[in-house]
Amino acid sequence: MAVANPHSHFLLSESHTAVDPPTLMGTSTVSPYSVSLTQDDLKRIAAFKAVEHVKSGMVVGLGTGSTAKHAVDRIAELLRLGELKDIVGVPTSTKTFDQALSLGIPLSDLDSHPVIDLAIDGADEVDPAMNLVKGRGGSLLREKMVESVSKKFIVIVDESKLVKHIGGSELAMPVEVIPFCWNHSLKRLVNLFSYAGCVGEIRKCAESGKPSVTDNGNYVIDLYFERDIGDLDEASDAILRLPGIVEHGMFIGLASSLIVAGVGGLTIKTRVGSEVEVESFCYSELRNGF
Repeated sequence: MAVANPHSHFLLSESHTAVDPPTLMGTSTVSPYSVSLTQDDLKRIAAFKAVEHVKSGMVVGLGTGSTAKHAVDRIAELLRLGELKDIVGVPTSTKTFDQALSLGIPLSDLDSHPVIDLAIDGADEVDPAMNLVKGRGGSLLREKMVESVSKKFIVIVDESKLVKHIGGSELAMPVEVIPFCWNHSLKRLVNLFSYAGCVGEIRKCAESGKPSVTDNGNYVIDLYFERDIGDLDEASDAILRLPGIVEHGMFIGLASSLIVAGVGGLTIKTRVGSEVEVESFCYSELRNGF
């Protein structure tokens, strides 16, 4: 694995040559070791590393969110440079569709490409087994549709997203529901996880105070847990058995690889059969590589 300067393009493969790095921390001339990396810098590190796995001719699932946005930007940049060719992107939200379209990435959908070569997306939580919580941006259904049919799904996060167990951040685990009698669905979901100290609320638009509507015309119920919810497969089955539930934000066993960017370096976890291989890189140790 070739590594280089953790500064915007951070880690480079042999197939993707370096270009002038974009501005980091307001200047492109400051050494990356003389400034503190922001959370957005860490997201960019992970995203750019993931894009090294994109090869010409691939059908690529384009994720949604602040981390995935950097991956979409990087793919578009490599297309402009001619380092990638014949890429087809399958976006996971209207927001990502608009971004990719504006950048000139050719787009399609699952009807035309029912199997995805590679998907790259962020996550809101990642547990030690590489299970995820996604959907705090409201795109969980389309994300799961795309990423569940991907030959390889690379998850890109900064280290703040790592948790001991799903729900461990005490932030929302979203559930997409149909609008009809959403309050009834809310009560049933909260009751389902009463053993974990669950509370829930309908997600609302900050501007209007009305329920937030997904790309699919549905609502989102946010669940919060005080304690570990236990077996995730059982929790998933219990949620999906409730009438009116469309999908939940737990992505169980879907991630092929996890790229975590932290202030001290980069960690890559990859599933190999029933095992998980872990590689770690300290930025200071990489100085001689560039």
